[in-house]
Amino acid sequence: MDLNSIKLEISRVLRGKEREVEKAIVCLLSGGHLLIEDVPGTGKTTLALALSKVLGLSFSRIQFTSDLLPSDITGVNIFNPKTREFEFKKGPIFSNVVLADEINRATPKTQSALLEAMGEKQVSVDGVTYKLPEPFFVIATQNPIEHYGTYPLPEAQLDRFSMKISLGYPSPEDEKEIVQGINPQEKIYSINVLYSPDAILKEMEEVKKVYISPEVAEYIVEIANNLRNHPQVILGPSTRSLVHLANTSRALAYVRDRDFVVPEDVMNLLPYVMSHRLIIREEAKPEDVLKEVMSSVKIP
Repeated sequence: MDLNSIKLEISRVLRGKEREVEKAIVCLLSGGHLLIEDVPGTGKTTLALALSKVLGLSFSRIQFTSDLLPSDITGVNIFNPKTREFEFKKGPIFSNVVLADEINRATPKTQSALLEAMGEKQVSVDGVTYKLPEPFFVIATQNPIEHYGTYPLPEAQLDRFSMKISLGYPSPEDEKEIVQGINPQEKIYSINVLYSPDAILKEMEEVKKVYISPEVAEYIVEIANNLRNHPQVILGPSTRSLVHLANTSRALAYVRDRDFVVPEDVMNLLPYVMSHRLIIREEAKPEDVLKEVMSSVKIP
């Protein structure tokens, strides 16, 4: 995959976020889903739109609100008086890239409508199962400082997200160019399409072939066990999270033109894969716990 070309295209509408773009692509190629936690106006929607555009993937945006129903996401059966039969009308979940905007504003019942889609890449409506298009990539956003009218994501749903990132504010130089330029979302439609769904699926198959040695696998498991036994950790990482860490490490190695995973890949991604999964004591910080554990585990 030509990561530099993708970054160059996306940088036309989202400046100074090359590292975040790389992580989003790594998450997509690993077959996972991405959670972006940041304040409004930092480019979360722009990133999702630009990524889908440059990769040639279909895109839909779901604005999560307290009155959103599961059927508003998955779709609904509608009676056709001409055929005298019910016909399924697909919801916005049937896209390659789905932006779940402000996911924590919806009720737990509506949030759970995403669980099957994210885990099984299918939805069930009235006892009938419908396959979702492939690739299927959910990018969910939430505001970390606004709690009024929100429903925190349960651990089971957080565990479905392979990675969590924050975009943050751009540098003063980049922000100055943004202020002087055109609205970034107006420029999205000028982005060149570099890939197609079939091409992305082929790249994802190549990612699965990236080799993880027994030593690196043992390194991942030892990190997990140290986190589970850490005195500040109430709930440690699940086995599913280790699979996500391995898969994203494969994808990172792949975009960096390697066919094998090195410990540095694991170390680079560990904070983004594990921080949202850990439940720790109030006096501790996830990043401090992760740094301590990484420093205590011998690098193979």
